[in-house]
Amino acid sequence: MTAPRLVRTVIRHTRTEPVRHRFTYRSYSWLVDLDEPPRLPWYLRPFARLDDGRDVRAVVERCLADNGIDADGGHVLMLTNARVLGYVFNPLTVYWCHDHAGAVRAVVAEVHNTYGGVHRYVVEPDARTESTVAKRFHVSPFNPVAGRYRLRAPVPTDRLRLAIVLDRPDGRTFFAASMSGRVLPADPHTLLRVLLTHPLETWRVTARIRWQGLRLWARGLPVLPRPQHIS
Repeated sequence: MTAPRLVRTVIRHTRTEPVRHRFTYRSYSWLVDLDEPPRLPWYLRPFARLDDGRDVRAVVERCLADNGIDADGGHVLMLTNARVLGYVFNPLTVYWCHDHAGAVRAVVAEVHNTYGGVHRYVVEPDARTESTVAKRFHVSPFNPVAGRYRLRAPVPTDRLRLAIVLDRPDGRTFFAASMSGRVLPADPHTLLRVLLTHPLETWRVTARIRWQGLRLWARGLPVLPRPQHIS
C-alpha cells in the first residue's frame, strides 16, 4: 500500500486551431491508494472527502473486466480531486491498476464533462511511450467527438507528469494538455497550507472551465451540438 499524498499541480492547456488559445493554472490533487484512504483530523475532513475506496474499486474493476483485463486484486492508485464542503468536479481522474506483483496492468482515465456525463478510457501501460485511444466522449462544446487521444501517464513517484494530446482524424494535432507537479506527504500541516493557498478549489475548477469556454465563444468558435452518449 501507498500512504495518501498530495500533488501541487500546474495544469496547461493549448489549442492551436482554429484559433490559438492557451492557459495555465495552479491547483492540487490527491494521490491515494484505494485501500488506504486519508486519515485526517476532524477539522480537515470537510475539506478533503473522497468516495469510499471499495465502491470506487468495484467500478474500476468492472471497467477492466469489460475490457478483458483481470484486475488480479492488486492495489489501485488514484489521482483525483476531493470534495471540499460537499462539492467536487473532476475533469479527469486517473487510476493506475497494479497486479499482486506490483506491475501496472492498466491505466484508466475517467473523464467527466460539465453535463454530468462520464466515460472511462482504458489504456495499456508504458512508461516510455504514448498510448493511443479513440475519442468517444463529448467534453468540450468546441471539439467534435472524433480523432484520437495520445496519453502519457507514468506512475507518479516524487513527481507527477501527465500529458494528453488530441489529434484530428487526419492526424493533425490541435489540442494538448498536461498536468505536472511535486508529490508531497498528505499530513495535516501540508494539507492546511494547500487549502489556504487554494481556497474552495473545486468551485474554482468549474468556474475556470466556464470562463475559458466564454473566451473561446467570444472569439467566434461555434458551439457544437451535444451528442447522445451512454457510458
